[in-house]
Amino acid sequence: MDQLSDTTLYLILVILIILSAYFSSSETSLMSINRYRLKHLCKEGDRGANRVSKLLKRPDRLIGLILIGNNLVNIAATMVATILFVRIFGDFYGPIAVTVGLTIIVLVFAEVTPKTYAALHPEKIAFPSSFILVPLLVIMTPLVKGINTITNGILYLFGLRQINNEDDGLSRDELRTVVYEAGNLIPKKHRDMLVSVLELENVTAEDIMVPRGEIFAIDINDDWKYIQKQLTHAQHTRVLLYRDSIDDAVGFVHLRDALRLLSKDQFTKATMLRAVKEIYYTPESTPLHKLMFKFQQERERIGLVVDEYGDIQGLVTLEDILEEIIGDYTTTMLPDYSKEAVKQQDGSFLVDGGANIRELNKEMQWHFPTDGPKTINGLILEFLEDIPENNISLRLAGYPVEIIDISGNMIKTVRIQPEFYVDYEAQPDD
Repeated sequence: MDQLSDTTLYLILVILIILSAYFSSSETSLMSINRYRLKHLCKEGDRGANRVSKLLKRPDRLIGLILIGNNLVNIAATMVATILFVRIFGDFYGPIAVTVGLTIIVLVFAEVTPKTYAALHPEKIAFPSSFILVPLLVIMTPLVKGINTITNGILYLFGLRQINNEDDGLSRDELRTVVYEAGNLIPKKHRDMLVSVLELENVTAEDIMVPRGEIFAIDINDDWKYIQKQLTHAQHTRVLLYRDSIDDAVGFVHLRDALRLLSKDQFTKATMLRAVKEIYYTPESTPLHKLMFKFQQERERIGLVVDEYGDIQGLVTLEDILEEIIGDYTTTMLPDYSKEAVKQQDGSFLVDGGANIRELNKEMQWHFPTDGPKTINGLILEFLEDIPENNISLRLAGYPVEIIDISGNMIKTVRIQPEFYVDYEAQPDD
C-alpha cells in the first residue's frame, strides 16, 4: 500500500467512508423502521419490505453482519488515512492528524449524518440496502454465526439467554398511544371510536346503566286500562313488567308483540304475560366488552343490572354500549350539547344533580372523578358527607360548584363554572 499514489489513497479513503456511512445508515434504518407498516407492505407484496422482513427475523445475525462490515471498513479507513497523513505530516504529527481528522470525518460523514437521515426516512434506506445485505449475509453467514456463538456464550455466562421473540404485539395503552399519534392519518371521529373500543374494558355495566329510579316499567297488578295507556305512551320498544315492586320483575314485553295481539283482538293481561321475554341479568361490575360478547352469544339486546345481593340496580341495552363507542346517535351531534347541562349567559352551566359523571365528562370535556359515585349528586354528598342546603358553594375536583336546588335528600340542580377550573395536579409544589 506504501507504493500507491496519494490520489489513489484519497480515492480509497473516500470509498471506505461511503461504505461506513452505508453500514451505519442501514443499521439505523432497519432498527427504526415501523414494523406494522412493514407487515402491511409485505401483505401488499412489496419486494423491498419482504427482504427487510426476512432480515429482521434474525436481528442478531443482521446486527452482527452490519457491525462486522462497519468495523472492517473503519479499520481499513484508519490504515489508509494513517499512511496518507504520515506522508503529509510526518511520523510524529501524522498519527495525531489521523486521530483528530479521521474521528471528525467519520462522525460527521459516516455516523451522525447518515444515521440521522436514516432515522427520519427509514424506508428509503432500508429497502434499497436490503438488496445488498441479503446476499452479503449469505456469503458471510459462517463468520456471523461464529461471532454470534461467541457473544451468546458470553451472555450465557452472565445469565442472559437470547430469545428469538417475534411477538411485536402492543398493549392496550401502547395501541391507544399509536391511535392518538396517528394524527391526520385517521379522522378524529374514527380515532375517538377506536379509543372508546379500547376503553370498554375499563367501563362497567354500572357506569352506563339507566338507574333503577329512571327505568320505565309497568306494574301488571295495575288496572288493565291504565296498563294499556302506559303501553300507548311508552317511548321504548321493550318495556319491563313487574309485580308490585321492580325487584319482582316478570320480564320484557316487546311492543311489536303487543301490537300483534291487539290487531287480533287477543290483547289481554294473560296474553301479554305469555308474550313476555325472559330477563337477562348481569352483575354491575361486568366490563362492557364482556357484556357485549354475552349479548351476542345470548342474542340479547337488553338486560337488568344487579348488585352482589341480586337487587336490581338499573337497566342496560346494546344501544348503550354502541353509544359508548360511537357517541350519542339518538340526539343532536352538536359538540356543546348536553341533555343535562344548560349553558347560562355568564358562562356557567346549570346541571341536573342526577347527571351521569362519565357522560358529562365526555360531552363537556370536564374532569370530574369517575372512580366513585356515578352522579353529580352522589359526588357532592360523598365530598360533604352530609345533606347540604341550598346556595352552598364548594370547589369540587377543581370546579366551583354552587348548589341551587335540593328536593328531599337529593340535590336536583347545581351551577358549575368550568371557566374557573383549577387543575391541582398540574400545579407546581410549594
